Amino acid sequence: PVSGSSDSPGARREVTMKSPNIPAQGGLLGPALQRYFCQYLISQRDLSPQTIHSYRDTFKLLIRFLERRRGATIDQMKVADLDAPNILAFLEDLERSRGNSPRSRNVRRAAIRSFIRYASSAEPLLLPVAQRLLAIPAKRFEHTVVGYLTREQMQCLLHAPDASTKVGLRDRALLMLMYNTGARVSEIAALQRGDLHLESGGSVHIRGKGRKQRSVLRRWTMCSTVRRRSYVTPVMAGSRLTNFDFGRKVGRTSRKRAFIR
Repeated sequence: PVSGSSDSPGARREVTMKSPNIPAQGGLLGPALQRYFCQYLISQRDLSPQTIHSYRDTFKLLIRFLERRRGATIDQMKVADLDAPNILAFLEDLERSRGNSPRSRNVRRAAIRSFIRYASSAEPLLLPVAQRLLAIPAKRFEHTVVGYLTREQMQCLLHAPDASTKVGLRDRALLMLMYNTGARVSEIAALQRGDLHLESGGSVHIRGKGRKQRSVLRRWTMCSTVRRRSYVTPVMAGSRLTNFDFGRKVGRTSRKRAFIR
């Protein structure tokens, strides 16, 4: 027999009430994050690698913040530690310490909201924590007017690369592709050779955000330039052109025309 045990019904009821099968704080944060990323985001929702990387970065920053704020390591943190006061302090720290804009703050907030919805659906005891966290509003910010270049300025930018060299011709093809298709840098960087259809009027097959695809018909001048440089080469052969590489090329060309504002 257990020391101090009693055979009375009241004592048995008390022992039963103090031994629930479900963790009172929703379980440890580490295993819950692993299930969220591996089972939910990748297997069930099949999100893009860019979205998963953004969510990963959010929780890397959040865990480091909680370690400083609470003095606990990741193996000690619980899902319930992601309560409204901690998350509000984290979002404010992003703006104050890291200099993030309200737009970046809202992106981090969206990742945390996604996780707490998943965690509370698997563990109903987290619903009060989730309700308070989900009540945190997005931070409003001013939407600035998008600037633009005049036709003359755009012509100067397009003709800045020296088309008599292979590198210059490649850079001009990149700039003309962006100008004529209206594609994002990431979309141009992800283009493959089979996406360029230069015959029958010419078109470019673009894979955009949200896995949306579109084909854009282009003018013969762009097709002529791209035909001369039949592929858009990255810095190193065999690898794709990254957003950083593309931005560096555009920046170098823009600096040549410093008068363009």
